[in-house]
Amino acid sequence: MLVNMNSGANEEEILEVETWIKNLGYSVYRSIGETNTILGAIGSSNEEFKKFLEALSFVEKVTLDSPPFLLVSREFKKEKTVFKVGDVEIGGGKVILIAGPCAVEGRESYLQAAEAVKAGGADILRGGAYKPRTSPYAFQGLEEEGLKIMAEARDITGLPIVTEVMDQHNVEIVARYADIVQVGARNMQNYKLLTELGQLNKPVLVKRGMSATIEEWLMAAEYLLSQGNKRVILCERGIRTFETTYTRNTLDISAVPIIKELSHLPIFVDPSHGTGRWKLIAPMSLAAVAAGADGLMVEVHNTPKEALCDGSQSLIPEKYSQMVGSLKGVAETVGRTL
Repeated sequence: MLVNMNSGANEEEILEVETWIKNLGYSVYRSIGETNTILGAIGSSNEEFKKFLEALSFVEKVTLDSPPFLLVSREFKKEKTVFKVGDVEIGGGKVILIAGPCAVEGRESYLQAAEAVKAGGADILRGGAYKPRTSPYAFQGLEEEGLKIMAEARDITGLPIVTEVMDQHNVEIVARYADIVQVGARNMQNYKLLTELGQLNKPVLVKRGMSATIEEWLMAAEYLLSQGNKRVILCERGIRTFETTYTRNTLDISAVPIIKELSHLPIFVDPSHGTGRWKLIAPMSLAAVAAGADGLMVEVHNTPKEALCDGSQSLIPEKYSQMVGSLKGVAETVGRTL
């Protein structure tokens, strides 16, 4: 249920409505907009209570049929969510570029890659210290040593870092080093992990599950917001379809405008995992920016053929820089900067 307060409602009147809502057993959340305040009440629909609230002079209207992803919805918060990570503004007028290797493989190679993507225009560094792999025999990451290397790269380049958390048992150690904590596709519906991250004072990037619907993806974000974490980024990274020969996944560019319509949260696109082929990264990045994406997450490796994971979907630094140059024109065309 959504309760739209009149634009002139004061704090005392808002608190009065919140008290009425809580007394009937609802959980209540407040969204302060540019013109008025909206209260989100989570509980069963109640037509009589709706009529009672609408009779109050300081309530504009009450909507019973709110979306299941209430807190992430445009109905609850009309203004788009914008927040800063260090000096980097997420969700604003600038398209944010996250770049770096899939995994932290060693100190020297990672620092070289970090400096290369910084020179190529990256705003945030990516890298995996804990790597969820299909095969138990594949490279699993350097764990805390990898996190320390990423932190050193941040000190050298001045770029914030984003890295994946595997489960609720390593939230504390990942949060100790990372500026943004990433929830991978396999963990999008790990609700215990999402609940814990919702209580974390760190931005969280949620990748879409490989078989997840848009509603399921938004419900994952709802877990985070329901626990109090409002700094959430959604990331489209391709979904599993019948195509397996020419692409790793099917990158759902249509998810970008759909998310923009349904939610106030920023939406990024990962064309590396979305396609699995380095030759497709640039054209799909152009398409993502044209569709309205707030950012891109691209894998860049100095020597992709020697990469311990996902080398086939990694750009070399020179190709990355060329792509960034091409993106500037598209960004300007849709009213953004790069």
